[in-house]
Amino acid sequence: MRCKIFKVSQISGCMTSVYSVIIDNNQDALFDKFLKRSSILFKSETIDILKRLYTIGNTTGAREHFFKLNEGSPGDGVCALFDSPDKNLRLYCIRYGSQIIILGNGGIKEKSIRTLQEDSHLKEANYFLRRLSYVITEKIKSKEIYFSGNGLEFEGELEFDI
Repeated sequence: MRCKIFKVSQISGCMTSVYSVIIDNNQDALFDKFLKRSSILFKSETIDILKRLYTIGNTTGAREHFFKLNEGSPGDGVCALFDSPDKNLRLYCIRYGSQIIILGNGGIKEKSIRTLQEDSHLKEANYFLRRLSYVITEKIKSKEIYFSGNGLEFEGELEFDI
């Protein structure tokens, strides 16, 4: 599958660059799919997540306390961003320090579900980001993808196969 990582300029800012992913030339990025799906049932919570992302990009940076860390394999940076306060929505991300995040997909976290493995949509969204993180890490090691001088952006080959 072909992946393209691109900067979401509407919510990126001077503190954090926010990216999303397009798979196989689809029209919608993973984050767009999350927004469409979640805004139907949880419009105000979706707006809360957008506001939080804008604040992360422009004011605070991607501080650890905004995320539920360790949602993937050890060291892969996969985490979840929740709406607040009831935590109905879960948006999976890959966090690269406080300056870069890649937004994936996510969905509605049912109160009866304790783990992501109990929801096939959440499991698929999470496991895709685990694979993506692994590929990006390998591309960083081989210098195909690298950080800009100020550490705020990805540069290099941002379109690749998984």
